[in-house]
Amino acid sequence: MKILVIGASRGIGLEFATQYLAEGAEVIATARDDDSLQRLTGLGARALRLDVAEPTSISGLAWQLDGEVIDVALYVAGVFPHGDALTPPTQEAFDHAMRTNVLGAMQAIPQVAPLVEASRLDGGGKGRFVFISSAMARIAGVENSRGWVYRASKAALNMVVASAQHDYPKAILVAMSPGWVQTDMGGQGATLTTAQSVTAMRAALAGLGPEHKGAFLNYDGQPFGAW
Repeated sequence: MKILVIGASRGIGLEFATQYLAEGAEVIATARDDDSLQRLTGLGARALRLDVAEPTSISGLAWQLDGEVIDVALYVAGVFPHGDALTPPTQEAFDHAMRTNVLGAMQAIPQVAPLVEASRLDGGGKGRFVFISSAMARIAGVENSRGWVYRASKAALNMVVASAQHDYPKAILVAMSPGWVQTDMGGQGATLTTAQSVTAMRAALAGLGPEHKGAFLNYDGQPFGAW
């Protein structure tokens, strides 16, 4: 099985690469800096330099993946700008979040989704392209405005996934919340370790079927009732 992890320098992305490598999968993983690239190479992954927030960088992803067939692709890259609706966000914070969390995914999809469609996983037509979203992107039941730029960007990502699914019918595209995870973004008070979150997500994505196409799912594979 061949895995692509976009955004594997740390946290959830690094854990995905580590777990899949431990099971003998061939892993292609991206990162921005030399130390992360060396770490991924040391784990046994094929490491690619990529910055999803820079259009000139991610536009070359197809060239780096030329000839590959991807069984599972994961778009993990993301940033969390802090702030709430009491103060307007800076243009820099807004643009960086939207470039990383949304535009990067939109640029990756036309380059990667055809490679996922070519997968022969489960007999063909079931390659998976998973985009790490957040429960904070749900519009129903919003409790506060904390991280409102992040919320908006992940809600936009969910729409991107649901929309793109129609153009790639031979692949399964889903947005998935990793839960509240003990990462730099989630903090050490979170309820899930990265290993627990990724283990659950891997089990969930292994069970994806046509009925999940374009869906927004929790880390255990359960759909969110209302977006």
